Amino acid sequence: MSAAGGVGRLVKRLFTRGDDEGERQSQAADGRGGRDSDIGSSPDPGSGPGPAEGATGPRGALARLTDRLARTRDGLVGKVEALLGRKPVPDEEFFGELEAILLQADVGVKAAARLLGGLRSRVAAAGPKEGGGVPDLMAHLKEEILEVLGPQAPLSRDPSGTTVIMVVGVNGTGKTTTAGKLGYRFRRDGSRVILGATDTFRAAAIEQLEIWGERAGADVIRHEEGGDPGAVAYDACQAASARKADYVILDTAGRLHTRVNLMEELRKVRRVVEREIPGAPHEVLLVLDATSGQNAIAQARTFKDAVEVTGIALTKLDGTARGGVVLAIREELGIPVKLVGIGEGLEDLREFDPAQFADALFVGAEA
Repeated sequence: MSAAGGVGRLVKRLFTRGDDEGERQSQAADGRGGRDSDIGSSPDPGSGPGPAEGATGPRGALARLTDRLARTRDGLVGKVEALLGRKPVPDEEFFGELEAILLQADVGVKAAARLLGGLRSRVAAAGPKEGGGVPDLMAHLKEEILEVLGPQAPLSRDPSGTTVIMVVGVNGTGKTTTAGKLGYRFRRDGSRVILGATDTFRAAAIEQLEIWGERAGADVIRHEEGGDPGAVAYDACQAASARKADYVILDTAGRLHTRVNLMEELRKVRRVVEREIPGAPHEVLLVLDATSGQNAIAQARTFKDAVEVTGIALTKLDGTARGGVVLAIREELGIPVKLVGIGEGLEDLREFDPAQFADALFVGAEA
């Protein structure tokens, strides 16, 4: 047995038990696909994963989101409610403590200033209520948060051809998992999906994406470790044209964001897909780890300048009390959060709905 082969098999066994986000629940997914070298073949979209299990519908989705945002709710809304209990009249001291709560929740300086300014205006317009407090202060804060988040920004797609999505980000953010879960979602809806393993710098990333292909019922286009990422992107686009695929999802390399050569590789992959498929890439999704706080903002700035990021996929939102980073990203970078990861299950990557996020954050909050 060669060392490389042994490592590959070990990675595959480990990943089957749980990938870089601890994907223990996702073994329930079925379907077929995987390693692919025949560009002309194509799976039947009807053979992909069946209907999703678990909570369904708006109420079920809200309940699950509410449960997964418990730490952020306690760290933000819970502390504001406690502050109101101590200081029912919003004076300067109140707003000073509120600012500290917002910053501790990683809302960021710019978004915090906007929230405080809007809240001051609403408080002044509402006037005092009997007893000296302010009516509906929590409702005012919720409305200000919705103002910062803006409207929902759905994923872009090409309705008449192949939609290309580049998934970018540093290693450890859940980038490959996000690419795989996206493939699963699209296959579940009956679309033909090709996953491109353009992170050729890590054998583990290629192995992981192949397993995701098997889970999702998607084809995987790959080269050997150390290959040219641009060549993988080219082959994925060619396969998409031959098989009339609805989506190409490219899992890209994710070395440290300070590496200039990484950014050049990403630009090269972008140029390849621009040349091969009109209008591509239709999305450049930057995957950020919500638990990394303000470091996520620094990562976003670098990737935004290099590859024209169109949206954020914010992972591990269920594992942090500092989910206010959603607001910081939107206010400081102007990039919409399009997807959020709120758990380990296949259904826990979902489109970000600002109104639903605010409802889950403020559930049970007193006026």
